[in-house]
Amino acid sequence: MPEEKRKFTEKELAEFNGQDGKPIYIACNGRVIDVSTSRMWKGGQHMKRHAAGQDLTAEIAAAPHDIEVLDRFPQVGILVADEPAPAAGAAAVAQESPLRRGVEAFLDRHPFFQRHPHPMTVHFPIVFFIFAPLFTLLFVATGLEGFDLTALNCLIAGLLFSLIVIPTGLFTWWVNYEARPMRPVTIKIVLSLAMFVVGLAALIWRLDDLEVLKHIEGWNILYLVLVLLLLPMILVVAALGATLTFPLKAAEKPRA
Repeated sequence: MPEEKRKFTEKELAEFNGQDGKPIYIACNGRVIDVSTSRMWKGGQHMKRHAAGQDLTAEIAAAPHDIEVLDRFPQVGILVADEPAPAAGAAAVAQESPLRRGVEAFLDRHPFFQRHPHPMTVHFPIVFFIFAPLFTLLFVATGLEGFDLTALNCLIAGLLFSLIVIPTGLFTWWVNYEARPMRPVTIKIVLSLAMFVVGLAALIWRLDDLEVLKHIEGWNILYLVLVLLLLPMILVVAALGATLTFPLKAAEKPRA
C-alpha cells in the first residue's frame, strides 16, 4: 500500500519557515513541498518577497516559472484546512462583498491577472516620462528639431500608458494588499496622479504653442519646469515600486 502522506494544517505548516534551523516547507495545490535544499529559498525567503511556511498556490501560479519546478523537491505531506471557528467563518463570508467574491473567483481561474498586468505595463510610462525631459533638454541644448519631436512623442506616450498603469496599480493594491494603507503605495498614488496632471498640462501647453521651447523666456520657462518635474517624480515612483517588488531587506525573523 502507498505510504500515507502527513497532513499539515496551515498553522502546522507555518512552523516550517526555515528560521532557527527549521526545514523550509511550502504548499502548492494541496502538496507540502520541502525546498530546504533550494538556494532560492535560503533563510526561508524567496526573492525577498515570499516567506516559507505558507500556501503559495496563487503566487506560484502567477510566477514566471512553471509549477513543474517544484517536482525537483520531495513532497512531505498534504495541506488540509484548519478547523474554522464557525461564527468567525460565517462573519467573514457575510462581510465579503459580492464584488470581492466575484473578483477572487475570476483570479482563481486566471491567476495571471492577480499580479502581472501592472508590472507588465508600468515600464512604459517610466521610460517615456524619463526620456521626455531628457530629449527636451537635448533640444534646448542643440536646437535639433528631432529631439523636440521625440520629446513630444514621449510625453504623449507616457500619458497614454498612465491611463492603463494607474488603474492596474490600484487593482493590484486592492487584490493583493486589500487596499490597506501603505506609505509607499500612498506616495506612489499621489505622485502618479500629480505626474499625470503635470504631464497633461505640459502637453496642452505644448500643442497650443508649438514653438514654446524655441523661446525660453518669460512664462515659457514654466513649461520647461513642468516637463523637467516629470523626471524626479517618475524616479521616485519607480524606486518605490521596486522596493515593493524586491524589498531592500528581508522580512524580520519572528521573535520568540
